[in-house]
Amino acid sequence: MDRDLIEGKWTEIKGQLRETYGELTDNDLEEAKGDREQMEGVLQQKLGRSKDEIRQTVDQILNKV
Repeated sequence: MDRDLIEGKWTEIKGQLRETYGELTDNDLEEAKGDREQMEGVLQQKLGRSKDEIRQTVDQILNKV
C-alpha cells in the first residue's frame, strides 16, 4: 500500500493497530503517521518484536483496510 493510501486511511489503520497492540499510545501512532517504514520502526522499538513479525502484522492490517 503506498503512502497516499496509508495517509488517507490513517484513522482506520490507527484503530486496527490500537486493537492489535493495546499498549500503543496516541503519540506512538502519531509519530509514524502515514509512513509505513516509520510505523514499522515504532512498532518494532515499542514492542520488541522482529522486523518480519511486525511487517507481517502490518500487512494483515493494511489488507483489512
